Amino acid sequence: MKLIIVTGLSGSGKSITLHTLEDMGYYCVDNLPVFMLESFGRELAQSEDDAYQLTAIGIDARNRSDCLLKAPAVVQDLRKRGIDCEILFLEAQDETLLKRFSETRRKHPLTAADVPLAEAVELERTLLEPLLSHADLKVDTTHTNIHELRSIIRQRLTSELKAPKAMSILFQSFGHKHGVPKDADFVYDVRCLPNPHWIAELRPYTGCDQPVVDFLGQDKQVQKMLEHIIQFLQAWIPAFEEDGRSYLTVAIGCTGGQHRSVYLAEQLAKHFQSQGRSILLRHRELP
Repeated sequence: MKLIIVTGLSGSGKSITLHTLEDMGYYCVDNLPVFMLESFGRELAQSEDDAYQLTAIGIDARNRSDCLLKAPAVVQDLRKRGIDCEILFLEAQDETLLKRFSETRRKHPLTAADVPLAEAVELERTLLEPLLSHADLKVDTTHTNIHELRSIIRQRLTSELKAPKAMSILFQSFGHKHGVPKDADFVYDVRCLPNPHWIAELRPYTGCDQPVVDFLGQDKQVQKMLEHIIQFLQAWIPAFEEDGRSYLTVAIGCTGGQHRSVYLAEQLAKHFQSQGRSILLRHRELP
C-alpha cells in the first residue's frame, strides 16, 4: 500500500498534483486535518479494498502549528505499520507565488485584515517547515506551467511504481540567471567551462545538438568536470539508497541553461542509465 502526502505552499500546484495523481489511479483526499492522519492511516493499513492501495492526501498550512510539528512522527509511525508513506512538497519563489495570486485573484488561506499576502506566504513557509525538512520529494514549480508539472509528477511517480526498489534520479539542466531550482539535492555550477554561446556558429544550437556536443566533448575541462561529477555521484548515491531515499535530483547550471548544463545533464543521464538506474532528464530552460 502506498500513501503520498501532498503538501507545500499555496499557489505552488498542490491541487494540480492531486488531480494528476487521481488520473493515475490514486484515491485522493484533499485538505485532511493532520490530527486525522494517524487514524486514517490505520484504516488504510487494515483495508483490503484495492481502491485504496494507492492513496494521496492533501495537507496544508490551515492545520494547527502543533499538529504540523507532529506530522513527521505520524508518518514514521505509518511506515512502521507497513504503509509506504512519502511526503511530496511543492514550493515556488515568493515572487512567483505573489504573481499567481495576483493573476487569479484568489485569497491566500492565511491572509487576514492584518496579514497581507507577502506576510502570509512567509508565515506559511514557517508553518510548513517540519514537512519540508522531512520531504521525500520536493518540486520547485517556479518555472513550471500546469502541463509541465503534470508531466513531472507522472514521470517521477510512474518511474517508481515500475521499479519500486530503485531510486529515481532526475538530472536537470538550468540557467543561473533564471534562478537555482529549490528542489535539487545537488547543484553543480558549470559556468567556469568554455561557453559555446560566444562562438557565433554554435550560439543557435543547444547542448542536445551535435555541433555543441562535438565542441564540448573534445574539451578537456568539460570532460574532467563530467568525470568528477560521475565519481562523486557513484560514491554517494548508494548512501542515499541505504538511507531509504526514493528520489534524487541533480541540477546542473550554466549561465543561460542552453549549452553546457544541457550537455552535461545529457551525458550524466546516459552514463547512469547505462548502469541500469531509473533516470529522468529535464532541461528547464529549453522549450
